[in-house]
Amino acid sequence: MILRRLFDNRLAQASYIIACDHTKLALIVDPNRSIPHYIQALAEQNLRLVGVTETHIHADFVSGSRELAKATGAQLYLSGDGGEDWQYSFAQSAGAKILHDGMSFDVGQVRIQAIHTPGHTPEHMTFLVTDTAVGDEPMGAITGDFIFVGDVGRPDLLERAAGFAGTMEKGARVLFKSLREFKKRPDYLQIWPGHGAGSACGKALGAMPQSTLGFEKLFNWALVENDEEAFVKQVLAGQPEPPAYFAIMKRINREGPEASPTSTPPALDAKRLARASDPIIDLRSTHEYAAGHLRNSINIPHNKSFLNWAGSLLPYDRDLYFIGNSAEEERVKLARELAQIGLERIAGVFPASRIGDLKRSGSAWIPSRELSVESANANRTATILDVRGRSEYAEGHLPNAINIPVGELPRRLAEVPKGPIIVHCKGGSRSAIATSILQQSGRDDVANMLGGYTEWHRKGFAVETGNGAK
Repeated sequence: MILRRLFDNRLAQASYIIACDHTKLALIVDPNRSIPHYIQALAEQNLRLVGVTETHIHADFVSGSRELAKATGAQLYLSGDGGEDWQYSFAQSAGAKILHDGMSFDVGQVRIQAIHTPGHTPEHMTFLVTDTAVGDEPMGAITGDFIFVGDVGRPDLLERAAGFAGTMEKGARVLFKSLREFKKRPDYLQIWPGHGAGSACGKALGAMPQSTLGFEKLFNWALVENDEEAFVKQVLAGQPEPPAYFAIMKRINREGPEASPTSTPPALDAKRLARASDPIIDLRSTHEYAAGHLRNSINIPHNKSFLNWAGSLLPYDRDLYFIGNSAEEERVKLARELAQIGLERIAGVFPASRIGDLKRSGSAWIPSRELSVESANANRTATILDVRGRSEYAEGHLPNAINIPVGELPRRLAEVPKGPIIVHCKGGSRSAIATSILQQSGRDDVANMLGGYTEWHRKGFAVETGNGAK
C-alpha cells in the first residue's frame, strides 16, 4: 500500500493519496481546489486515479472532489448518511456512488470502509484502510474532522457559522457517542487527520501529522473524558470564533462547487486603482502599511494567515483590488489561493514596488499611528478595543476594554465608541488589521498598541478577567 499526505499550510489542511503499489490504482481523500497539484503527485508515482472521496461537507475551503473526479474520470464517492438536510445536492448529476455506514470498496488490493462518525457534522465519515495484501484488519483511519492529534472536531460550527440554531449541544452529544464507539477499535490503529495546528476546525490541534488511537486514548482530552456532561461542556468552551466565510463554504460544497477559475487577474496602474470603488486590499507587511497607505484600503498581509482573514473580512459579491506583487506568476498564485475559499472576483493587482505612483496620483495617503504599551497605560481618555477572541478576552484583558473580535469588526463598526481608540490583540498582527479597518471606515484617532496583550502583561500592568480584577 502507498500512503501520501499532501498538506496545505495556508489552510492547515491534509489530503491523502491511498494507492495499491501492485496495481498502481489510487484514491484521493479530501482534495481541495489545487487540481494540478494532485495530478502531478499521482504522476510522480505513476498512479492512476480511480476514486475520489471526502470525509464531510467542508466549511473551511472549497472542495475539489467533484472537479478532480470529472477531470480524471475517477469515481466520486460521497456520504449518504446524516439525514435529509445533509445530502450532497449534486451527487446524482456527478454520478457519485453514495456511501452508508459500513459500506466498503476496493482500490486494487486496498480496502476502504466508510464508518459514519457524526458530531462535527451530521454526514461525517471516517475511512478505515486495510492493506489486504498483508492482512484483513484495518491498519489506519482517515479521520477528517472527527479525531485530530490532541483534539476532536468542533461540533458548534453548524450553529455558530452556518446559523443552524439548536445544533451545538446536540452535535456535542452525538460526537461523544461517536468517540465512545470508535474507542473500541485496536490501539494500533493509525490516525490520519484532516487538519493540523492552525485550523479553526478545533481549538487545540497538534502539529504532528499522524498518531495512533492508543496514544490518543491516553493523551487526547476528548478521548480521555468519559463523562458526557463534562465532555459537552468542555468541547463547546473556548472555541475560536469561526471565520465568516465558513457558512458560504458549507453552501458551496453542499450544492456543488464549479471548476476553478482559470483567468489571470490583470496588473493595474495608479489611475485604474484610484478609480476603484470596491474594496482595496494592501498585501504588504503591517510595518510597511503603517508607514503609509491609501486611506480607502485595508491591510491583510500576504502571510500564512492570509486566507483566514480574507475569508473573514472580504465580500463575496464585490470586485476586489489588491496591492502586492504584480508579476504574472504571483497574480496567478494569488487567484488560485483565493479560489480555495471561493473568492473569485479579483479585479486586478497594483504593484507594491510602484507605491510612489499612488502618492503622486493625488490619492489620499495616510500613515497608521502606533504606540507603546507604556503610552497606552498612561492614556486616560481613549477607548481600549480588544480584537482577540472571546475566550482570550475572558482569560485576561486590559481594564475597561471592550471586545470585538477582528473578524466581526466590519459589521460591528457602529458599536465602537466615538473618540480616540487604542486597538490591541495578543501580539499586534490582528490589531494592525483592525486599525486599517477603522481607518478605512473614516476613524482618524486610532492607534495600534505594539506588542499587544503579551507585552502589556509582561510589563506587569493591571489586567482583569471576565469576572473582575485579577
